[in-house]
Amino acid sequence: MSTPRTTSPFRHLGPNWYAAVMGTAIVASAGKALPVRPPGLAGACEAVWALSAAALGVLLVARAVHWTRHTDQARRHLGDPAVAPFYGCAAMALLAVGGATLSVGSGLIGTGAAVAADAVLWTAGTVTGLVAAAGIPYLMVTRHRIESGQASPVWLLPVVAPMVSAALGPALVPHLPAGQWQAAMVLACYALFGMSLLATLLILPAVFARLIHHGPLPLALTPALFLVLGPLGQSTTAVGNLADAARGALPAPYAHAAAPFAVLYGTPVMGFALLWLALAAAMVLRAFRRGMGFAMTWWAFTFPIGTCVTGAAGLARHTGLHALTWLAVGLYALLVAAWAVAAARTAHGLVSGRLLAAPRPVPQQLPSVRVRTT
Repeated sequence: MSTPRTTSPFRHLGPNWYAAVMGTAIVASAGKALPVRPPGLAGACEAVWALSAAALGVLLVARAVHWTRHTDQARRHLGDPAVAPFYGCAAMALLAVGGATLSVGSGLIGTGAAVAADAVLWTAGTVTGLVAAAGIPYLMVTRHRIESGQASPVWLLPVVAPMVSAALGPALVPHLPAGQWQAAMVLACYALFGMSLLATLLILPAVFARLIHHGPLPLALTPALFLVLGPLGQSTTAVGNLADAARGALPAPYAHAAAPFAVLYGTPVMGFALLWLALAAAMVLRAFRRGMGFAMTWWAFTFPIGTCVTGAAGLARHTGLHALTWLAVGLYALLVAAWAVAAARTAHGLVSGRLLAAPRPVPQQLPSVRVRTT
């Protein structure tokens, strides 16, 4: 007997859907960042950027309907410690599409329109990201009751949003008035970089300790292990882009120090990212062998890998090493494959209605999570 459809396709449309927009936009911007230019890549990136922009517009409208018509469910999402962190994805979707608009879409809509669109989306995404980075941990402390062993890579989503702002903000620097405006933008991005990095360093030990002491994540949540790559690849991207923007925006001593810092920070962090990629891939293969099926968590395979592509491309740009160029190309091939699978399975789930239906109860594989009501 088939499961009845919900009366409204918007009721269970959670903030996790923004991950699909992020994962699509990064395919375009990462392709643009590659140190090599295969034939046809530019046109393909423009098509994917257009798809991400359209998907963002549709999703923003759909989420507005969700909050307007299903306010009770929306509030329930904020009170659910498994769902609330995905509000960080809303900020990153705005930022990712904005960045791709400037880097990829400018050839189609013109530089002036692309700069204006990116400025609006970067500002909206940054404000949303700061609210999520402070607000979701506040809810975790005051409203969510989280038991020992409940640490999850999903907790990174709100705090990594400012890092995306730090990585994409430097592209706007040349379009600001010289002097105070440009310097303020560069230093503001460094501040966003710092707040996200330090918050990440607080969360990662808890996530790894949870894995060591409580074993693998539930099957459906296993792809979330790839989320750890996000702050690693994005921070490497950020310091590389900031080093480029610092020239001419900051006084000479600081501008000269930015490029060495980009390499001396980015190289070891990229090394750790590759180590974590191997661990996460092994855990995903284990989950596949145990019957892991498709879920929206599969989008975790896209954006985090995309940040590693842009990070490796930035290191290649600053060092001239061909090995880093080929690393970026190899990671981009992995990104495109992951995006194609996630997009195809998501489209199928939308057509069938399964992804918009009420979630099924999942057997508890972790200690239960309670929500405070006061």
